[in-house]
Amino acid sequence: MLAAFANCFKIPELKKKILFTLAIIAAYRVGCYLPTPGVNGAELARYFQSITSSASGSIFSIMNMFSGGAMQKMTVFSLGIMPYISSSIIMQLLTAVIPALEKLSKEGQAGYHKINQYTRYGTLGLATIQSFFIALWLKSPQTFSGFEVVSSSAGVQFIFTTMVTLSAGTLLLMWLGEQIQEKGIGNGISLIITAGIISEAPSALAMLVKLLSPQTGGAVQLQPFTLVIMVIFLLGVIISITLITQAQRKIPVQYARRIVGRKVYGGQSTYIPLKVDTAGVIAIIFAQSIILFPATLASFIPNQGFQAFASYIQRGHAVYYIIYGLFIVFFCYFYTAIVFNPLEVAENMKKHGGFIPGVRPGAQTADYLDFVMTRITLTGALFICAIAIMPDAIMASFKVPYLVASFFGGTGVLITVGVMLDTMKQIESHLVMRHYDGFMKSGQIRGRR
Repeated sequence: MLAAFANCFKIPELKKKILFTLAIIAAYRVGCYLPTPGVNGAELARYFQSITSSASGSIFSIMNMFSGGAMQKMTVFSLGIMPYISSSIIMQLLTAVIPALEKLSKEGQAGYHKINQYTRYGTLGLATIQSFFIALWLKSPQTFSGFEVVSSSAGVQFIFTTMVTLSAGTLLLMWLGEQIQEKGIGNGISLIITAGIISEAPSALAMLVKLLSPQTGGAVQLQPFTLVIMVIFLLGVIISITLITQAQRKIPVQYARRIVGRKVYGGQSTYIPLKVDTAGVIAIIFAQSIILFPATLASFIPNQGFQAFASYIQRGHAVYYIIYGLFIVFFCYFYTAIVFNPLEVAENMKKHGGFIPGVRPGAQTADYLDFVMTRITLTGALFICAIAIMPDAIMASFKVPYLVASFFGGTGVLITVGVMLDTMKQIESHLVMRHYDGFMKSGQIRGRR
């Protein structure tokens, strides 16, 4: 593997792509330290420390992790790239239900650019709405009791400045991600999210060292044996995420042999790879957006009845985990149904003379594919549920803050492992194309035959 990394810089084109990607990520990290006008970053950081020091976690702790710590300082990249992710997912859903968008998606490169432009407009709209509520949240004296984050004289001008600053930061991040996509290596948007998550690792490590250090009376909050168990648990989580991410159900397909003149066409055997985890982290993002929406509104609406309702679906309550798990399973099936259409696959196979051995072409093939996909999706959905609630289980079992628990399991680990695997595959394809060995001597990981 070390030799493969060294070979990456022997290929001029690949070397240029890697260095360009690293430069964009460095520019992103610099932007995470540019403050928003009118906000006392030191006081806001002190407020977040009071939150993350507890073992309960909160919605703002999650947002801070995905923004790479920018939310804690309220910098220009505080919103992160999540508005673009949400807009992309919404456009994918609309493309499946609106015939005009579905027709546009089949027009090749021109249709892709048009849909991408609509996604950008949606990103701007979502960023504007979110930045407006964040500005109101920063002005709320009830939220920051004892913390002077924003001057009491801040008015409409502060709200407008905050909206423009945060929205512009999101659009700049979107542009940086697209530059990586075009001129760098890997998926630009995913790499920016991963860089933000990894940037919080030093803070989590410092907090972990503090937990291992003797406190008053010589006692420690976290025993070394417990840390060993957590590390072993983390290795198991990484291995399981890798296996589930690459897991496929291979459906064999046989193409009929055709004789045209003196030439013979078809007759070969292939397979349809059905992914066990088609939705991936998208299901978690949707589920989190919905389940955290009442808690977000409760922080802005001082209604006792509504706040009491929101408290029942917050972390630490059984109702929260039940609803959260059901949402994840639902969105796993929902997204899989949008991405994979058994009827379309069956029709395409029938047109080209393909069939699944033992299954009639046409409607029975579509029913068989739907039957298989429904069952393997359940396995992926249950695994995603376990990964999503893992930080809460770690916090409850080992009594550690959310920032530490999120690096031993959860959405952050799922995103990081998935993005790293995808990036390594792209780098390996460049190496193999130039006759260099890849990261694994035996080639890519093969499924069970």
